[in-house]
Amino acid sequence: YCRREGKDTILFATKEDHQQPSSVSIPPPEPGPGLIMPDGSINWNCPCLGGMATGPCGIEFRDAFTCFHYSAAEPKGSDCYSAFQTMQDCMAKYPTVYNRGDDEEEFPMVEADKSDSNNMGEVKSIEDNKSSSAVEKKK
Repeated sequence: YCRREGKDTILFATKEDHQQPSSVSIPPPEPGPGLIMPDGSINWNCPCLGGMATGPCGIEFRDAFTCFHYSAAEPKGSDCYSAFQTMQDCMAKYPTVYNRGDDEEEFPMVEADKSDSNNMGEVKSIEDNKSSSAVEKKK
């Protein structure tokens, strides 16, 4: 039986009540929507973004990511170079926030060869102060 005392409800159980298997079933938790919402928009609260959308360069990150997500260019995102450059320039101002650390693989900034008609032909790594040589990749 149960008894109400103010805002509380007190349930009393007998020994027999505890010997019967529980009939309560808990539904599995519903998964979150992920990075892309069902309507195709970006879920800025997705933990997969690691707080990038809310950090000191959050606006720049959201601008660059939005450009890439909605890009119709071939290759995808090739029309977003300036947005990503703005984001990287911002991140360079906050090395303690955006530094990946010495024990993790680094992702150097890239610069498209402007002489190529689609701006994606030759990609060159910009030499940073930790590296003594530039890496070149051909399309």
